[in-house]
Amino acid sequence: MTNLSDRERDRYKRQMMMEGWGEDTQRKLKQSTVFVAGAGGLGSPVSIYLAVAGVGRIVICDFDAPEYSNLNRQILHDPSRIGINKALSAQITLRTINPDIEVTALTNKITADNVDEMVGDAAIIMDCMDNLETRYVLSDSAMRKRIPMVHAAIWGIDGRMTFLHVPHTPCLRCIIQAAPPREVFPVLGATPGVIGTLQVVEAIKYLTGIGVPLRNEMLLWDGACTEFTRVRLRRDPTCSACASVTIDAAAAFPC
Repeated sequence: MTNLSDRERDRYKRQMMMEGWGEDTQRKLKQSTVFVAGAGGLGSPVSIYLAVAGVGRIVICDFDAPEYSNLNRQILHDPSRIGINKALSAQITLRTINPDIEVTALTNKITADNVDEMVGDAAIIMDCMDNLETRYVLSDSAMRKRIPMVHAAIWGIDGRMTFLHVPHTPCLRCIIQAAPPREVFPVLGATPGVIGTLQVVEAIKYLTGIGVPLRNEMLLWDGACTEFTRVRLRRDPTCSACASVTIDAAAAFPC
């Protein structure tokens, strides 16, 4: 069993006060590995809040380097990190924020050939990417490994988020059939902060078994009107990716 140090007990005591949490739940987080795909706008708040919550191992992947145009939202990085790899920059930040966790930086581009090895033994995938092609690759890996993926996307002052766990939910291709053309899109820096922290809540609920994940629904955020809307999602019975994936009656599904 993984024990907590006195410093960790002190650090996490406010969340351990929550009903059903305590040291046992905190140890679950300490024993968990989370794969964060992308160290940009969404990846920044996602990895930071996973780190401060006490997730024991964060594997963060990004092949790109920060630019000044990233700094309105990519809070893992600062001007001194311009030009170095984002995953390595993230590793520096996260180790500083919480020296009691392990942070692994992966600097290769995620592809269909390497994704399963990159994800490794992670319990959950955090989709913090900015292109649908790589998101599909992550979704396929999550299906093969029978682990969930928390998908999110942002645009301007709007965002969306959902918890995908095939075969209990649709896969990404069920809900987004084709990738739109790539383009440079607008974004307010606070938008990934809103959506990314919601992604972390979903991950922590799954890892701890506390609460109910947002499965089979998409949460839409209209920042201009400060409105949240939940949209029902369904599996596509003809989906080329997940139609053949069936539920194992013996498999446990948290919540």
